[in-house]
Amino acid sequence: MTTFSHDTFVSPLTWRYGGAEMRQLWSEIHKRQLLRRVWFALAKAQHEFGLVTTEQLNDLHKNIDRIDIDRATEIEKNIKHDLMAELHTYAEQCEVGGAVLHLGATSMDVLDNADALRIKESLELIRSKMNKLRDVLADLIEIWGATAAMGFTHLQPAEPTTIGYRLAQYGQDILIDYAEILRVCESIRGKGFKGAVGSSASYVELLDGNVLRAEDLERRAMQLLQIDCFSVSTQTYPRKQDWLVINSIAGLGGTLYRFAFDVRILQSPLIGEWSEDFGRDQVGSSAMPFKMNPINAEKIDSLARYLAGLPRVAWDNAAHSLLERTLDDSANRRLLLPQAFLIADELLDTTIKLVAGLKIDKNATAHNLDAFKHLAAIEPLLMALCKAGANRQDMHEIIRDHVLQFKSLGDAKETNKLIMDLSSNKDLLQYLGADEIRQKLESVDKYVGFAPEHASSIALELRNY
Repeated sequence: MTTFSHDTFVSPLTWRYGGAEMRQLWSEIHKRQLLRRVWFALAKAQHEFGLVTTEQLNDLHKNIDRIDIDRATEIEKNIKHDLMAELHTYAEQCEVGGAVLHLGATSMDVLDNADALRIKESLELIRSKMNKLRDVLADLIEIWGATAAMGFTHLQPAEPTTIGYRLAQYGQDILIDYAEILRVCESIRGKGFKGAVGSSASYVELLDGNVLRAEDLERRAMQLLQIDCFSVSTQTYPRKQDWLVINSIAGLGGTLYRFAFDVRILQSPLIGEWSEDFGRDQVGSSAMPFKMNPINAEKIDSLARYLAGLPRVAWDNAAHSLLERTLDDSANRRLLLPQAFLIADELLDTTIKLVAGLKIDKNATAHNLDAFKHLAAIEPLLMALCKAGANRQDMHEIIRDHVLQFKSLGDAKETNKLIMDLSSNKDLLQYLGADEIRQKLESVDKYVGFAPEHASSIALELRNY
């Protein structure tokens, strides 16, 4: 068997990124196991239709697990066709049954069905890891659901939200991603057994021109593989399916990217509210010993950015699938499919770790809320004025004129001056007393609307999907 070491190029997905289970699904051994599973399913169906003997079928089953990549590689050097090389290897091992392997089939009858099976397995693993993420995120939302924090719009202080409500935004996106991945997973179909141009002519010929029996043969073989097939195909299954698959996991990548980016912003010492877990022996910088960089969040954003570009390749493969088949998708699919799944796998593993170890600094959160609470209280004041009968547009303009006079609204002296100015403004005093104005500007912790309740409802949805 060919082996690889670190004295040649090895993809980071081989050893650095992605988990062992996903790597195994995209391993060469597993691919060949699936190819043989497809060949055997076809032979078993053909046995039931009188085309393969019991002795031949038993021989194929006896040797189905004898994967020999060295022998297949040796054959491929001469014939320059990897699937045929595996077919010859399997057939050599089956003295009785080898002669009926691949009967009526074209290469993509075997490879595309195997790919569909592997894609479905991979999506199911992604779903399993999304369930783990769901649980740790729901826990965090419930813990912090009612804790007020300064909200930011345009990266500027805005109004209060709660930590749990902010986390619930990511949870809601994950619910959307999960629904789409589930939909795609449940709709995965193989090519079926339709031959060189998708017409099943070879199978119809084997069954003496009986179209209905050929359809039954295909149906039975796919039943044995436990996957449905497309009603029509070319030499391959529609490559639009690959695009739907890659697009669904790239969508998940977008959700995880956004969460990680927000962690990076909130870990900045200027805000300092959230941070990654940082190990005792971890090194943040080779030059600056004090650095505690958000390396996991940065890795998530880096890999998700790469993942975001892959749907375009799948789109091109689908759109450029000319007439009954071209081969210009084959080479890139060897990279496209495993890369997409292994990156998604790494993103999920890293995000689960990040969420489970996320540090939330209550003191920093309270400090930032206190520093900007008088800005955050402007809307409650405006609402109180309007409830007292004031014209909303007039009050908005008056308050805006006052606020714009101040350059550093996080500064305590300027904040106090703003409170004095607003609480003595004759236009505002027509509707509220000075003490009422000051009280509105001093108390904003509870101005979070239904954020706690809606955060809880998202946590419940996460636990129940």
